[in-house]
Amino acid sequence: MMHRMADVDALAAELTCGDERRAEASVESLSRLGRPALERILPFLEAPGVETRWWATRALAAFDFPAARSALHRGLHDQDASVRHCAALGLRLKPSADAIPDLLEALASPDRLLARLAADALAAIGPEAIPALVETCLTGKPAARIEASRALATTGDPEAIPALFAALDDPSPLVGFWAERGLERLGVGMVFVEP
Repeated sequence: MMHRMADVDALAAELTCGDERRAEASVESLSRLGRPALERILPFLEAPGVETRWWATRALAAFDFPAARSALHRGLHDQDASVRHCAALGLRLKPSADAIPDLLEALASPDRLLARLAADALAAIGPEAIPALVETCLTGKPAARIEASRALATTGDPEAIPALFAALDDPSPLVGFWAERGLERLGVGMVFVEP
């Protein structure tokens, strides 16, 4: 056990060493060490330095523990945009239905990259996120409707069909575009009949 903790400490130091290649190499090794490594990394999320918080968030996406996913969705509220982006991307890689409320909030963010990454994470969650995406697509703020319709279009879930049809009439051409793409992907084409 002593040897394992020494490995965890050494890899945690690599994660925050300032060298991107060494830090990235340490991520996978840390994830293989499991819970002790996760517990060593979690306090980095409170560090004053943005780079330390970013690498901790990046590492969390490699862990398959509920505590890691929970920490990722808290990262959506970090004061730094790059950490928020990293957290959203991590949730895309490790989908968590518990993060749906935080991801929905991010859909309406003025930070359009965060909104896009949040939409990708919601789409990755799958069926559990569909009702929230449908509601946002139909009643959300304009920018959130765009991302919600894009997420619905990428899910390929038949539950999205009524919302995508309704979104065809949205005043935003982008919402309409994604609605059309989603319906095409679902095999629901528009049929025109001559009188």
